[in-house]
Amino acid sequence: MTYCVATISRAGLVFCSDSRTNAGVDQVSTYGKMHKFGIPGKRQFVVLSAGNLATTQGVVSQMGKDIKAAAPVSLDTVASMSEAADYLGELNCAQQEKTGGGHTYEATFIIGGQILGESPHLYLVYAQGNHITTSKDTPYLQIGESKYGKPILDRILDHDTSLETAALCALVSMDSTMRSNLSVGPPIELQLYQADSFVLDRYERFDSESPYLRALKKQWSAGLLDAFSKLPPLSSASPRPAPKKR
Repeated sequence: MTYCVATISRAGLVFCSDSRTNAGVDQVSTYGKMHKFGIPGKRQFVVLSAGNLATTQGVVSQMGKDIKAAAPVSLDTVASMSEAADYLGELNCAQQEKTGGGHTYEATFIIGGQILGESPHLYLVYAQGNHITTSKDTPYLQIGESKYGKPILDRILDHDTSLETAALCALVSMDSTMRSNLSVGPPIELQLYQADSFVLDRYERFDSESPYLRALKKQWSAGLLDAFSKLPPLSSASPRPAPKKR
């Protein structure tokens, strides 16, 4: 399985992805799911992928080929982030058809970034090629095993969240997912993009032995236990009269 999350705020974008693609009893496979493209000073893109590995690798490879071949349509030529999402959707559909079609070959993507003259944007591109973006109430997008890491994002993130806070939210969201689903696992990739910088210079990669990830996990767990211990006791709840017997 997979878990990828991307956040957006006034400060910029944060991308976080795991690297596990298979977690059997006797086999664990890892592949990076974060892919970066761009022209410094003009445009930057980060693509996160989930789903059939042959499809995702084919799509990412084709994006690179289109740039290298100076194709009429590529991430170097699209005029907006919406056009970038359309382009990615078309490649996704074409690759699924080439691979064999059907549900087993489906893939989903998150593409985010900024083109000179626009503000940063995030889009989730579905297997069918269509896409959605973020909103004021939901300043993040997820693909893969999304349910376990959602609560922290809903509680903390908003349009004014700093990049550092958003990055911590993404890592805690990832930790919560890894704890509840063994098919999601390290190495964990984290990319921060500061709005209007047009460079991807803040990148971290954490493996399973990372001291930082261990410290984050330990402190988050301790904080949850401490908060739980301070919840008001049930005995303090206002008593309700027993229902009358009929």
